[in-house]
Amino acid sequence: MNELFGTLSDGTEVYRWTLERAGVRVRVLTYGGIVQSVEVPDRDGHTGDVVLGFGDLDGYLAHPEPYLGALIGRYANRIAGGRFVLDGRAYALEPNNGPNSLHGGARGFDRRVWDARADGRHGVRLSRVSPHGEEGFPGRLEVSATYTLDGGGALRISYEAVTDAPTVVNLTNHSYFALAGSGPAGGHELRLAASRYTPVDAELIPAGDPAEVAGTRFDFREGRGTGTGYDHNFVLDKGVTDAPVEVAELYHPVSGRVLTVATTEPGLQLYTGDQLSGPFRPGDGLALETQHFPDSPNRPEFPSTVLRPGGVFRSETVYRFGVR
Repeated sequence: MNELFGTLSDGTEVYRWTLERAGVRVRVLTYGGIVQSVEVPDRDGHTGDVVLGFGDLDGYLAHPEPYLGALIGRYANRIAGGRFVLDGRAYALEPNNGPNSLHGGARGFDRRVWDARADGRHGVRLSRVSPHGEEGFPGRLEVSATYTLDGGGALRISYEAVTDAPTVVNLTNHSYFALAGSGPAGGHELRLAASRYTPVDAELIPAGDPAEVAGTRFDFREGRGTGTGYDHNFVLDKGVTDAPVEVAELYHPVSGRVLTVATTEPGLQLYTGDQLSGPFRPGDGLALETQHFPDSPNRPEFPSTVLRPGGVFRSETVYRFGVR
């Protein structure tokens, strides 16, 4: 089901698609590919919205920086200095995070209106063409993201892209999870299948080689409280895989809600929402961004984000909800 959600100042209409199955209801916007809400029951059967979002389009337009629920691209996370070299040619991107490019630039995929069509009975496929030179990235990129609820109510996001020239691609979803569903935020416990993480400098650019989490505050392998102060990429033990593999579990003991995350991606950015502002408070939600590593175009030792003509970029992440 889809309905008119709002209209941009240039007259472009924004629609909201509602997916519902197995007791889960998800709402997706054509503006920014935003996951506006995810409603799931707690252990007592009470339904609550477990992602942060706004009730109207104006909220997203007035507060774009948190990237609430947005589809992020062309390049999720940071590229140092807003520059990279590919096949011997240097590309200058639009800096929007100090000197760096963050989440695709000032008008990344999160601020574009996507074409939408139904994908079966329980899915919606968003697509657009990112022209050569958009935010400085090379190549005409045809990209799609398909949001589907499976028979168990899990939300599956499948990304696909092709290009007519060598480029770099790194896509993710930027939902902030708050499994309480309502009331005070926080109190989550997190488990990550990651034995290493990428240390960063003051600008959150990877510095040096990945480091072991053992004996540090980055060790979530056994599961523990999330706390605050995280905006870091975790190197998933599984690496890049053809099919999604479970890599994370988020648990809220009070409500009993559990979120498991499976992905094909080699990294996961944990952001504890310390800079949330406006109608939200720091720590009101946390992001689990499945992706390739930050600044990979400048780090040839990292898993490659290069996409070439004739190739197909594919990535898939599954968010499964339950109770304990």
